Amino acid sequence: MNPHLSKQMLWALLFGNLAVGMGIMVVPATLTNISDNLGTSVPLTGQLITAGSILMGVSAPLFAALVSKWDRRKLLAFTMAWYALFHGLCAIAPSFTSLMILRVLSVITPAIFTPQAAACVGLLAKPEERAKAITFIFLGWSISSVFGVPLLSTLGGELGWRWAFGLVALVAAGSALWVWRVLPIGIQIAALSRTAWIGVFKHRVLMMTVGVTLLSAFGQFVLFSYFTAYYKQMLNASIATTSLFFFWFGFCGLIGSFVLSRYIDRIGADRAPIIAMSLMAGSLLLWPLGTSMFTVMLVAMPWGLGCFSSNSAQQARLASSAPLVAGASIALNTSAMYSGQAFGAGLGGWLIANNHMSHLHWYGFFVMLCAISLSSWSRRKS
Repeated sequence: MNPHLSKQMLWALLFGNLAVGMGIMVVPATLTNISDNLGTSVPLTGQLITAGSILMGVSAPLFAALVSKWDRRKLLAFTMAWYALFHGLCAIAPSFTSLMILRVLSVITPAIFTPQAAACVGLLAKPEERAKAITFIFLGWSISSVFGVPLLSTLGGELGWRWAFGLVALVAAGSALWVWRVLPIGIQIAALSRTAWIGVFKHRVLMMTVGVTLLSAFGQFVLFSYFTAYYKQMLNASIATTSLFFFWFGFCGLIGSFVLSRYIDRIGADRAPIIAMSLMAGSLLLWPLGTSMFTVMLVAMPWGLGCFSSNSAQQARLASSAPLVAGASIALNTSAMYSGQAFGAGLGGWLIANNHMSHLHWYGFFVMLCAISLSSWSRRKS
């Protein structure tokens, strides 16, 4: 890394993504607990995911334009403090309606922090180390899945979902302090002109890459959003068993992300997402073989390996392809990721409401095949 990008900065941004990941996953991890406590149905409770994802999807590119002139230290620390505040308020929400409003306001942070942290690293890192640095800070998502999500699931089951939201608030507050302490003053990304934004939208390969992210998230979240409900209904899984699965899934994700961050230069940023999505599609295809928690864990292993590595590879691909407009392209990619999550959670909720819980994986598999096809096509075009 060049002198402007220290290891302390990378670790602080990694921890920020860990906090973001825990906040995103706290609803899937505690969905049935929220449903039971507030007296709402599983499909309705799942709309907490949909509503939050819609807000993140719509606002990510808007915020990229609005905050382009902000000092990165102030911006990233402030957004994490916002995350802490609103997760704390979610923990004491008296009703489902108030929880929905507070949840939507809280997820303004992921719409800003994730793309702007990646753009910041992409600007400061040496060109030959840019992809590796970006995939490194995205290890935070994988670590949150390994340790954070099982802990959130256990807290939700044993003490109540409010404790899980409270934990996210504490982690986010710690992240805000760390970012404020280690990031220097004066890190700014050059503001993009209207012409530059138009250029991004007209760039065929960049927009196809963003489309891949949307379809990949869509395909995953048809089933992923309702993991806890699925295991409870289909396998009668206990809280401890479900938490163990989340740990296993996250551990696989961490391994996949670590391998990617180490070898992405050798694999190629354009080839890595295809490999990762093929692993996920394989899990969805074999999902009917998971008739017990043990076999589900085996079947889900390729999905875990590809899940987070696919997202970080997409970010690295965009930043490496056009570093000067990375703030815009990564913001659009973040928008696509969260929009895909909203589509997936919405479709999954509709399927469950119509008694098709056992068919979620087939819909996810079909969408994932579309993502792989589009990624292959964009690779040829590039």
